[in-house]
Amino acid sequence: MARATEEPAKKAEAKTEAAVKQADFLFVQNAQDIHYADGKLTLKGVSPTTIMFSDRPERIAGHMATARFVPFWSKGKDSFLSDPPNATLSVIHEDKVDDVVVELRDPVLKGDELSYNVRVLEGEMPAKGGAASLFIDIIGMPLTPLSYAGVARRSYRRAFYY
Repeated sequence: MARATEEPAKKAEAKTEAAVKQADFLFVQNAQDIHYADGKLTLKGVSPTTIMFSDRPERIAGHMATARFVPFWSKGKDSFLSDPPNATLSVIHEDKVDDVVVELRDPVLKGDELSYNVRVLEGEMPAKGGAASLFIDIIGMPLTPLSYAGVARRSYRRAFYY
């Protein structure tokens, strides 16, 4: 019986590893509310996990610990550090949803508060807001998230399967 369950797990892991090598990942961070002042956006009550997903044809989805996302920012030659991503902040503000396009830089996580230095590209950033989701663009190069995100996903799968 053990062999029967090991074989599909190994095939699924091999398929996932092959797909990850070719995937561009996008990221979503959710928070209970936001604060913005002097070019600094703070996600308050940020989720401990950052959602990651890819588009067709891979269609991979998963979670990365937000605490691990921050160091991932500067990994690799084509990292977010060298090519800051754009993101759309969708925030509930005064009983409506505001969408603001920003460029993100310098993430800092302290407890359940995640701060970025931002440059507003489109829209008007509210000083405060309620529930928010930050939709972060792809990391830039197709294989860039592989070394960190791929290993993180494989480690999770190994922990689950073994």
